[in-house]
Amino acid sequence: MGGNSSLDLPSNIALVHEWFTPRSTGGAENVVKVIDDLLTEIASQPELFSLVNEENLLESNWLFKRKVKTSFIQKLPFGISHVQQYLPLLPFAIEQIDLDGYQLVISSSHLVAKGVLTSPDQLHISYVHTPVRYAWDQMNIYLRRSILRRVGLGALIRLQLHTLRQWDQLSSSRVDYLLANSNFTAKRIWKYWRRRSEVLFPPVDVNRFEWNKPREDFYLSVCRLVPNKRVDLVVRAFNRLKLPLLVIGDGVEKAFLKDLAGPSVQILGFQSKEKVENLMSTCRAYVYAGIEDFGIAPVEAMASGAPVIAFGKGGVRDTVKCFNSNSDKVATGLLFPTQTVKSLVEAIEFFEEKQLWRDLNPELIRDWSNSFSQDSFKSRFEKIISRAWREHKNSCDIATSDLSP
Repeated sequence: MGGNSSLDLPSNIALVHEWFTPRSTGGAENVVKVIDDLLTEIASQPELFSLVNEENLLESNWLFKRKVKTSFIQKLPFGISHVQQYLPLLPFAIEQIDLDGYQLVISSSHLVAKGVLTSPDQLHISYVHTPVRYAWDQMNIYLRRSILRRVGLGALIRLQLHTLRQWDQLSSSRVDYLLANSNFTAKRIWKYWRRRSEVLFPPVDVNRFEWNKPREDFYLSVCRLVPNKRVDLVVRAFNRLKLPLLVIGDGVEKAFLKDLAGPSVQILGFQSKEKVENLMSTCRAYVYAGIEDFGIAPVEAMASGAPVIAFGKGGVRDTVKCFNSNSDKVATGLLFPTQTVKSLVEAIEFFEEKQLWRDLNPELIRDWSNSFSQDSFKSRFEKIISRAWREHKNSCDIATSDLSP
């Protein structure tokens, strides 16, 4: 399939991702799909590798009947369904994947995928969603509510994460070319790995959403209900404001958030794709208080014409154009300065007082979201890998010529 001789890309390409399981899917898996589509179009369909896989058994999945080569974790008890429980083994497992014979290796990494072993003759490009969050700056956030910590295993977990940090930094040096999904991720890559990276925003399916529906009077939060998303701040803020908030998502904090929610807050849990799209297209604004490396959901909200109110740190600084009453620039939302209930309450009160949902033009918000479309990603990624491959070939040719008598 595919094939574009003008790009001169090899036909034997490996595409590596941590895992393919319906129990843990999100923006990273969509990146893999779009990369797979692009490589098939411009070169050849890549061979897929992951620690575990069961998505190719689902008829509705893009991987249906696709061959995916996996690691020994696939055969361990509950390895597929609970792959993350084998965290101490995952660095070792990814290093056992055999990539001999593939001239170009592309990894999509948020944990260990970048750690695959390659030779000097192979070009390894890694698209990094994040250095391991819970091993670095967000370790204590995860540990505070960890069940294992509560049963006295906190010290053991910290020791394991210490070891993971060492491997994470070491394995980053094996990658030839690093891509970061945001400027925030690029800064974290430099901080923890001391490697430079090129920023390439991930692809968002902006065409899924309608931007021209009438706005209703509720606010919306859509994300996994886990500690680092800080949905608790959003719930507490709307409890205080007594404004209507709908929270969509599932995760370990669902029961806690239900107990925390006041009369104006509804914790809806998991909802269908169609339901989410409709609520995105009709909410007054989308609200988020966590720190995202990039943040797909805020871009999806903007693709729906919805303003975004978010904590002004992380990937949203790349994606949300903050309203400033003294600026003529088109705005797509508000960014609040500190990760506190007080700061979020003040932002929402300002939003309500100024009735910004009337001033922030849904069509212009939608137009801005096109900057993060799948087509935009494909165009840039194609140029990057083509350039990296030419440079790699040139360096290999020079090395070969140096050996000539």
